Amino acid sequence: MQFSELLAAISTHAIRLQLEEGDLIILGDDEALDDRLWDQLIAHKPSLLALVAEHGGDWLSPAYRITPEMLPLVSLDQTAIDRIVAAIPGGVANVQDIYPLAPLQEGMLYHHLSAGQGDPYVLHAQFVFDSRARLHAFAEALQWVIDRHDILRTSMVWERLDEPLQVVWRKATLACEEAHFSGGDALAQLIARYDARTYRMDLGQAPLLRLVFADDPGNQRVAAMLLFHHTILDHTALDVVRHEIQLYLAGQQAQAAEPVAFRSYIAQVRHGVSEQAHEGFFREMLGDIDEPTLPFGLQDVQGDGQGIDEARMPVDADLSRRLRSLARPLGVSVASMMHVALARVLGVVSGREAVVFGTVMLGRMGAGEGGERALGMFINTLPLRVDVGEQSVRAGVKATHERLTTLLNHEHASLALAQRCSGVAAPTPLFSAMLNYRHSAATDMAEVIEVAEGIQVLGAEERTNYPLTVNVDDLGEGFALTVMVDASIGATRVASYLHTALHSLADALEQRPEMPLSGLNILPETERHHLLHHLNHTPRAYADTGLIHQHVEAHAAAHPDAIALRFEQQRLSYRQLNERANQVAHRLLAQGVRPDDRVAICVERGPEMIIGLLGILKAGAGYVPIDPAYPLERIAYTLHDSQPLAVLVQANTRHLVGELAQIDLNGCAVNP
Repeated sequence: MQFSELLAAISTHAIRLQLEEGDLIILGDDEALDDRLWDQLIAHKPSLLALVAEHGGDWLSPAYRITPEMLPLVSLDQTAIDRIVAAIPGGVANVQDIYPLAPLQEGMLYHHLSAGQGDPYVLHAQFVFDSRARLHAFAEALQWVIDRHDILRTSMVWERLDEPLQVVWRKATLACEEAHFSGGDALAQLIARYDARTYRMDLGQAPLLRLVFADDPGNQRVAAMLLFHHTILDHTALDVVRHEIQLYLAGQQAQAAEPVAFRSYIAQVRHGVSEQAHEGFFREMLGDIDEPTLPFGLQDVQGDGQGIDEARMPVDADLSRRLRSLARPLGVSVASMMHVALARVLGVVSGREAVVFGTVMLGRMGAGEGGERALGMFINTLPLRVDVGEQSVRAGVKATHERLTTLLNHEHASLALAQRCSGVAAPTPLFSAMLNYRHSAATDMAEVIEVAEGIQVLGAEERTNYPLTVNVDDLGEGFALTVMVDASIGATRVASYLHTALHSLADALEQRPEMPLSGLNILPETERHHLLHHLNHTPRAYADTGLIHQHVEAHAAAHPDAIALRFEQQRLSYRQLNERANQVAHRLLAQGVRPDDRVAICVERGPEMIIGLLGILKAGAGYVPIDPAYPLERIAYTLHDSQPLAVLVQANTRHLVGELAQIDLNGCAVNP
C-alpha cells in the first residue's frame, strides 16, 4: 500500500494523529482500524511523523469529530457539540476541550449578559513602552504565554444550552489594535475610549485579552492598555502572566514552570463536596438570617462598578506587628482578625449584630500540584457570618477563624446556593460588601512597576459589582487596605473606620479580651471631634430648667396646631400629642404609679412610643424601654430586674411581657 493509499484509507476513520516526545500518538476511533491498516501505519511511520509535523504536531482526518464520550465533564448530545464546534474558527481542529464554568465565572457571565451597556468585569492594566520594538516584543511574549495556558485560549458559549460552557481553543491569536489621537495624553484617551461603562468584550472570541495602543509623542513613548475579562484571570493569575512575560523577554523561557490545566480545577468542583453537604453548612450558618447586611443602605449588587471611589491606606507598621503577635498565641490567622474588624464596621454602619458579608476564597487548593501558579478564575465569593454583639472579643476572633476554616471545605459552592439557605429571599441581596484578603509582594504596591527594560506597568484596574469592596494585601510584614465604595460614602472614610477598628481590636485583645465585640470603636478621633463639635455646634442657647414634657406642654399652649409628629402617613399636632400623653399619665396615676416609680414600655417604633414616653414622664415615673425584637429571655430578665409597676403595650406586643399590669396604648384600656 502506497502512502497516498494509506492516507485515503485512514481519512475515512475518525482518528487524530499527534506528536508526543517524537513519537506518533493515535487518538479517536482507533478500534475501527483493522490489522492491515495497523501494519501499514507502522510501515509508513516516518512519513506519518513528517505529515503530522507539517500540521503543527496535530493532524485530523476529515471524518474526525468530537463525540459526547470525549467530553466527560459535560452532558451534551452530538447536535449540540457539532453546533459549538462549528462556531469556532478552524472548526474541530481548533477545539481542545469543552467543560463547564467555575462558580464565580457563572456569576460574572450573568452580569455580562444583564448589563445594558459596558461590562463591570472588563478590567485593564496600563503600560508604557519606550519604543515600538518594545511593544512588539511584549506582544510576542504575551502570545507565548497564551499558547502555554488553556484558560487564555478559552471562549464561552451559552445560547441553546442547559448550562454555560467554556471552549478551549488550540490556537488563539492576541488581537492588537492601534488607536490614533491628534495630540493630548494618549494613555488618558485610551482609558476613555475603552471605558468599561461602554466597552464590551465578545466572550465568544478567544483569547479574552486585547492589547490596544497609541503613540504618545508628547511623552516620547507608546501608551498601551491590556484589556482582559475577569472570567479568565484573578489577582494571582495576573501576577503569573506578568512573571512569565518577564521570563520570555529575558530569554529564560526554560525556567517557566509546567502549565497547570484549568480543567483539573473544574473537575474538582464538579466531583468534590456534594450539594447536600454545602446546603447543610450554609443552612446552619445562615438559616436564621432574615434581613440583609446593607452598609450605609447600599444594596445595588447588580451595578456596573461605576461611580466608585477608591482609596489605599497602609496599616501602621506598629499595628501590623501587634496584630501578627496577637494572632499567634490565639491560634488564629491575621486574616481572621481582619474579618472581625470589618464585621464590626459593617455592623455599625448597617445597624446589625448578625453581620453577613462576602469573603473571597482563593480556590487553589483543588487545582492540584502547582495550583499556586495556575492561571484561571479560581476565586469564589461566599457569605461569612460574624456576630458582633455581646460575644467577647477573644471568643469572636476564635469563632470567626473556625468558621473561615470550615468554609474552606465549601469554597466551590455557588453563591446562589448559599443565599437559598438563608431567610433572605432573592432578588434581595444577602449582603452588599465583600472582603478580599490576599498575599501580595510589596513591590506590587508601587505606582510604577518595571516589567523589563523600557516596559513599565503604570497601574491596573480592579472592580466588582459590589458597592463596597475591601482588599487587604498581606505584604509579608505590613498590610495595605484598599477600599472601593460608592462615591457618596467616601473610600478614605471607610478605610479609616477599618483602621480604627483594627487598633481597637488589638487594644482589646491586649487589655480587655472579654469585652463584647459591640464595644470596639470604629470612629477615628478626627471624625468624632467633627461630629461632636462641628455638626453639634449651635449658637442658640436653650433653657435647661424645663423638663421635656413641660416643653411639649408649653408648645401645645403656644402653637396647638403645629405638627409635632410625622410617621409614614400619620400626623399629630402638639395639642393632640399633649392630650394623648395626658390620657396615658392619668391611667398610670390611676394604677397607683407615683414619682420615681418605674414603668416599662414595649411598643413598636411610631407615635405610640412617643406618646407613652411623655405619659410616663408626666406621671413622674421613669421609663424602662423594652425592644419587642429582643429575645423573650432578655425581655423577661429586664422586667424581672427592673420590677416596673406597669407596662405600656400594643395589641401585638402584649404577649411578650407576661403577667404584669398592662396599659394598651392603642386604647388606653387598663388590662390588670
